[in-house]
Amino acid sequence: MQAFLALLLFAAPAPLDTARDLQDRPALEKAVAQAAAAAAKQPNDAAAQYRLAVADSYLAEVALELRDKGAAARAAEDGIRAAQKAVALKGDVAEHHRILGTLCGQVIPANTFLGIKWGRCALDSINKAIELDPKSPLAYLGRGVGNYYLPQQLGGGIDKAIPDFRRAAELNPKLPEAHLWLGLALRKQNQNPAARSEFQKALDLNPKRIWFRQQLEKTPAQ
Repeated sequence: MQAFLALLLFAAPAPLDTARDLQDRPALEKAVAQAAAAAAKQPNDAAAQYRLAVADSYLAEVALELRDKGAAARAAEDGIRAAQKAVALKGDVAEHHRILGTLCGQVIPANTFLGIKWGRCALDSINKAIELDPKSPLAYLGRGVGNYYLPQQLGGGIDKAIPDFRRAAELNPKLPEAHLWLGLALRKQNQNPAARSEFQKALDLNPKRIWFRQQLEKTPAQ
């Protein structure tokens, strides 16, 4: 999935944000290739593995937005391997677990048949991130996204996702992704006016994000 950072130490580089905002897939693919090369040269550097995981998550996110589930799955699975290395190298860092959980969650919409496997990975990793850092808005956001995609019969669902989206927005009111995902969940509940309000909040916080504008435009006023 970083959009989707609260901890400046782990903030995604601005070029990644810009590429994601503009849905510039070639730029994200280039960033992934560069991060992969750096990670290969530094296999024991947790930060290098983390940066690769984040780049892959951004690519998976945009691929999902562009409805290319195959590319999203490949990017997320590549990112999972990098995130697992970061966790193995520095397992006491909440953000390493958060990005692993986010990537596991991003595989689910690309391959729902593996929902049980990846849903468990997403839940366990995100819960560990929250245990290590109970005030991480991105961790709550990641858990919400995982439950948003995980079917209710597999233990997920919108009703579980919404409280985490609200908690993420409460912890960081300036996190646009929290409002975006809350809007998506509310729209699934046919609460269109409330959803539009959240999409507008997200767009006000980041006017360059194409995905935010698209969601606002496609949501009926009533």
